[in-house]
Amino acid sequence: MSRQPLNQKRAARYLARLGAARVIQVVRPHVTDERLARIDEVLSRRLVRLTVVVENLHDPHNGAAAVRSAEAMGLQNFYAVEGFEPFSMSKKVGLQCDQWMDFHLHATTEGCYHALRDRGHQIWAAAPGGEVSLEELPDEGSVALVFGNERDGLTDVALEGADGTFSIPMHGFTGSFNLSVSVSLAVYTQAARMRRVLGAPGDLPAARLEELQALWYCLSVRSAGQILDRELSCGSDRE
Repeated sequence: MSRQPLNQKRAARYLARLGAARVIQVVRPHVTDERLARIDEVLSRRLVRLTVVVENLHDPHNGAAAVRSAEAMGLQNFYAVEGFEPFSMSKKVGLQCDQWMDFHLHATTEGCYHALRDRGHQIWAAAPGGEVSLEELPDEGSVALVFGNERDGLTDVALEGADGTFSIPMHGFTGSFNLSVSVSLAVYTQAARMRRVLGAPGDLPAARLEELQALWYCLSVRSAGQILDRELSCGSDRE
C-alpha cells in the first residue's frame, strides 16, 4: 500500500492503470470543495497554444523562476534543451510549481524544434535587436518562445532554426533583462494577446483536461495512493 503523497510520476501510473475517469470518480470525494473549485478555475485558464523553450540553462534559480512564471501565466507545457548539462530547478525558488506542468526535455535544439513543429508551433527566438518587437508576434495559432542563458544567449542553431526573432522593448539605459524577467514579460504579454484572440481564457482539449483533473486530484489528496491501491485491489477481487 502506498503511504507517501503522490508525485506526478507516481500519480500518472495510477491513471495509466485505471483511466482518468475512474481516478476522478474515486479520488474526487476526498478533495475539499475549495480545492475542487481552484482546480477547475486553473484548468479553465490553461493554454497549450503558447509554450516556453529554454536552451542550455545553467543557473537552477533562473530555471525555477522561468518555470514559475510560465505556470503562473497558465502555460501547460515547458521545453528545455539540455545540450550542455541537465536542466535543473531550485526547489526554494520553484515552490513545486513544476508538478502542475508538462516538461519536455531534449538533448539537442534541432530535436526540440522538430517536436515543436510536429505540434504545430511557430518558433520565435528572443534576441537583442529582434526582427519584431514582442507586441508584434503572431497572436493566432501556436507559438513557442525560445530563450537562451544569460551568459551566452541563444546558439546559432537556435537562432537560425527559428521562424523569426523578437525583442522586448526597453526604454532605459539598461541593455538587457535577465532571463527570468524576460520570460515573465514575454509570457505575460503574449498570453494576454492570444487569450484576446481566442476569446476564452484557456484552450485545453477535453481529453487532456480530464487527464489533468485526475492528476491534480491525486496531487491534492495526501492519501490518494492508499485510496487508489484499494481501488486496484477491489478491481482484482472483482475479476
